[in-house]
Amino acid sequence: MDLINLSATELKRKILNKEISSKEVVECYLNRIEEVEDKIDAFITLNKDEALKAAEEVDRKIQNGEEVGMLAGIPIAIKDNISTKGLKTTCGSKMLENYIPPDNATVIENIRKEDGIIIGKTNMDEFAMGSSTETSYFKTTKNPYDLNKVPGGSSGGSAAAVAACDVPLALGSETGGSIRQPSSFCGVVGIKPTYGLVSRYGVVSYASSLDQVGPFAKNVEDAALLLNVLAGYDKKDSTSISREKVDYTKRLKEDIKGMKIGLPKAYFTEYVDEKVKNQGLEAVEVLKDLGAEVEEISLPHTEYALACYYIIANGEASSNLSRFDGVNFGYRSAEYSNLEELYKNSRSEGFGEEVKRRIMVGTYVLSSGYYDAYYRKAQEVRTLIKNDFDKTFEKYDIILAPTSPILPFNIGEKIDDPLAMYMSDILTVSVNLAGACALSVPCGYVDGLPVGLQIIGNEFEEEKILRLAYNYEKNRGIDMKIPSLRSEENGL
Repeated sequence: MDLINLSATELKRKILNKEISSKEVVECYLNRIEEVEDKIDAFITLNKDEALKAAEEVDRKIQNGEEVGMLAGIPIAIKDNISTKGLKTTCGSKMLENYIPPDNATVIENIRKEDGIIIGKTNMDEFAMGSSTETSYFKTTKNPYDLNKVPGGSSGGSAAAVAACDVPLALGSETGGSIRQPSSFCGVVGIKPTYGLVSRYGVVSYASSLDQVGPFAKNVEDAALLLNVLAGYDKKDSTSISREKVDYTKRLKEDIKGMKIGLPKAYFTEYVDEKVKNQGLEAVEVLKDLGAEVEEISLPHTEYALACYYIIANGEASSNLSRFDGVNFGYRSAEYSNLEELYKNSRSEGFGEEVKRRIMVGTYVLSSGYYDAYYRKAQEVRTLIKNDFDKTFEKYDIILAPTSPILPFNIGEKIDDPLAMYMSDILTVSVNLAGACALSVPCGYVDGLPVGLQIIGNEFEEEKILRLAYNYEKNRGIDMKIPSLRSEENGL
């Protein structure tokens, strides 16, 4: 039985029916990782021994007739900015190269309570700052569909791991599209939950008012299953919102007849590759055939979203990363003669170029004399963007758009051009600024590379976006391919 091609839901069913053991599943995925990791470079740290022990415990519970959790022995990969007790959490940075957290993030505790198996920590752009997973201190992750291409970022390691069948499920984090964009590039499903739905406790912050943890999966049902585990109020997180618990798998199969969908003009402009745009419009026709009502809409302040996002995100990053000073934990320079030199040398040597660039921009927009002109003004624009979404959702159930304006690009193509790199976030950042929910679901291929369809919903309406995505997934008429793990240029 080829276990790596089964969904998490299928694996769970077979484990519970004693057709296979959790240990067999974990061993199968560990073998898969060993087989392809030198091509993909998806992981920074593996958790092999502990994963096998956890799997044996799940098998023991099942054999003894004990109750097991929702994830019942399923392997899960974790983005390396999410704290894991006793297991390195590096944030893809030299600054935290050997940092081992004393506690688990709340989402890790939730996974463990539901008998999920933590199989390892995935590569990422340093401190989640990037759109290609090229700013990692450790390695550059490759796109499983073409090893010359980037997997997207900053959660590229998690997306690539799911796409390459290294794991059936993974966690990522998102500040401005870092789950949805790599989902699009790697042909998997990724969800950015409503801000406050999933605890951020134990997640190393980039921009606190924007960050959110979410799932990657092979299909919509699996993503909904993992979201069930992640979502919930956490008193340890002051931004967590208390709401009645929802089963996101319950209403997936309901039809979408009469659902009202808005197509924003600003998301189908000249910035979007024509072939990508056409894939999105083909998906619209599928949804129309399923009974959805589609109209063109306007989100008038979208043109300001990217500038607004980078001012706010970099300002918050400047503040959040000030704690990494070479004193309490993390990298400490060996060369210093006083405290000022310790700070300067540790941060200069410990942070990479992109992180230093964003800290400098953030410090500038927060500085005396510039705060009102930049950061305060950006917060005012953020309110206008949120108002656009609020008004739209008074009339429409869903906003639909491409996830990324471009196809996966070559490794090294944009890394020295920050502005070109930042433009890859142009279709995703508004959702984070508004605090809404969104997901990316594969909607086809262009030149053999995956394209993602972005489905955006109002705050706490994850059920709606998942239902629409599930209906589309089941009726899209696309033969989804397993990535070849080959280079289009040299056939590696």
